[in-house]
Amino acid sequence: MDKIKATATSWTTDFFDPETREEVKNLIANDPEELKERFYKNLEFGTGGMRGVMGVGTNRINKYTLGKNTQGLSNYLKKTYPNENLKVIIAYDCRHNSDTLSKTVAEIFAANGIHVYLFSKLRTTPELSFAVRHLGCHVGIVLTASHNPPEYNGYKVYWGDGGQIVPPQDGEIIAEINALSFEDIQFNADAGTIQSIDTDVDEAFFEASVKNGNFNAAGKDDFKIVFTSLHGTSITAIPEVLKRAGYNNVTVIEEQAEPDGSFPTVVSPNPEEPEALSIAIKKAEEIGADMVVGTDPDSDRLGIAVRNLDGQMELLNGNQTMVLMTKFLLDKHKEKGLKGNEFIATTIVSTPMMEQMAKAYGVEFKTALTGFKWIGKMIKDFPDSYFIGGGEESFGYMVGDFVRDKDAVTSTLLACEIATDAKAKGSSFYEELIKCYVNFGFYKENLVSLTKKGISGAEEIKQMLKDFKENPVESVQGSKVVWIEDYNTSISKNVQTGEEKPIDLPKSNVLIYETEDGTRIAARPSGTEPKVKFYISTNAKLATEADFKSVNSQLDTKIKGILAELNL
Repeated sequence: MDKIKATATSWTTDFFDPETREEVKNLIANDPEELKERFYKNLEFGTGGMRGVMGVGTNRINKYTLGKNTQGLSNYLKKTYPNENLKVIIAYDCRHNSDTLSKTVAEIFAANGIHVYLFSKLRTTPELSFAVRHLGCHVGIVLTASHNPPEYNGYKVYWGDGGQIVPPQDGEIIAEINALSFEDIQFNADAGTIQSIDTDVDEAFFEASVKNGNFNAAGKDDFKIVFTSLHGTSITAIPEVLKRAGYNNVTVIEEQAEPDGSFPTVVSPNPEEPEALSIAIKKAEEIGADMVVGTDPDSDRLGIAVRNLDGQMELLNGNQTMVLMTKFLLDKHKEKGLKGNEFIATTIVSTPMMEQMAKAYGVEFKTALTGFKWIGKMIKDFPDSYFIGGGEESFGYMVGDFVRDKDAVTSTLLACEIATDAKAKGSSFYEELIKCYVNFGFYKENLVSLTKKGISGAEEIKQMLKDFKENPVESVQGSKVVWIEDYNTSISKNVQTGEEKPIDLPKSNVLIYETEDGTRIAARPSGTEPKVKFYISTNAKLATEADFKSVNSQLDTKIKGILAELNL
């Protein structure tokens, strides 16, 4: 506690603004537990950049913690590109303080002699990723906490290829940041090096999105969409992109259209949560819409609801959406003629069905750690390969490589194209998904997320994962475990034969069990939230579409049994 108090006391010096000094003094005098939470560690980069609760302290998002990041990044840029005119682009979302924090970040870059392009108003994360390459920038920054609760904000860093930073570069940047004190931050900007940008980049991004996501599906006039931005940035892009692609029957949920960091109409602005799309689904039922689309605050994730076999709106999970999007793209590329260098990609905790589909089409399948930065890295690492599309179970998808992160703008358009095309042919999005199950195997997944906040929560998560490893699962619903994949040790072991295989991916705190019948159970801590996550994947053969309901029910029963076995 003495070390924590000493760190906090350093925030009462004249370098820090009066409001910060007073708040820290009050915490020292009156609230030792809150003081501990705020100063016991420094915020760290996770799978989606740096995210945290806003407020005073080293373990909080504020102008000083982000300022230190920016100063360290400025120093790193100067060392990496010593003879270049450095350029950075900055975007921000709807969250509280995102606009002011983005200006602070811009001013620090400018104070270091770096030219800054700053979006004049909030913009989506995919547009930022696109704009990095479009404007030839060395780095892009977006101020966002994605789908986290309202008290959070964050800081994502993109490199010149438009993808998020990855090892070893992220470690090198972090080393630069850690070598600094807060007093090293240069706050006094040269205003002449900050350039406001607006519609020119929008136009280029909209054009690229329509080019990559529009396949001229028939029947658009007869297709009804309900769209909600969940108070986020996608309102600046998705309605316009849909309009340009020929969709005129789009109903926007007006009470959720105004950007608002408090997210007043939802418990969580996360399209993974059924509650988040409840207003849009209700509207869809009222007007007889074909599809509901909702996006998270920075518009990199999308949730989709479509009509099931009983004509009711059903929210699909990220695996289901990803599978059908990839199948559609594969079909389109196959029509043109596959050249043999194509690949699709997903993550280690996403559905195994993606690999089965790649085999069926004769394209390469690549798998990555959780976090879209790893899929972006694949495109950079394999310049002679052609990326068709790919995604992850957490409602993210990327169409082609013009954006190097998950992109709810283009993916929304693609989903509408698939559904419109299916409807025009007498089918539906849901029925096309069932056809995938018949052709590639019926894979059904379930996710359990347990929230554990604060210092005690972090320890609890650590202990849960330790227990999961030290008390190995031996069987799941009567099927014996065959493989244990430990990404901490980079070893995949066959527990029945003793065979070991190396895992050719960076080390990560992930453990996966796979049984004789192909059931997979994975556990990992979230890289962006105080959560521990358990991923369950089951599968069965689906002989005909007519058998769907009965086999679906069997898999549901199996998943419930697994949850009971694991006490989840």
